[in-house]
Amino acid sequence: MAGTSLKRKARKNRVTAKKRVDSIQRLQQKPVIKNVDIEAVKAEFAKADKKKPAAKKEAAKEEKAEAKKEEAPKAKKAAPKKKAAPKKTEDKEDKKED
Repeated sequence: MAGTSLKRKARKNRVTAKKRVDSIQRLQQKPVIKNVDIEAVKAEFAKADKKKPAAKKEAAKEEKAEAKKEEAPKAKKAAPKKKAAPKKTEDKEDKKED
């Protein structure tokens, strides 16, 4: 009975072992530590804060203008609607002819 090799089981065992080793290595990795200039980062945020209030006012004006433009076409598109009832009547006529 020991003469046959279980190839499928051996392959499965190798795959599970490889997954286990890979996951352990992935969890043990350390992130790369970079030297960051904290003062430069703070200065960038200070610049961004100064620019935001002006940008918000401009964005609000643009949104109001876009909203007005969008409202007018919506009213025009809603008016032309028709029912699709004629298709049903044609089917009934075909049945009557047969």
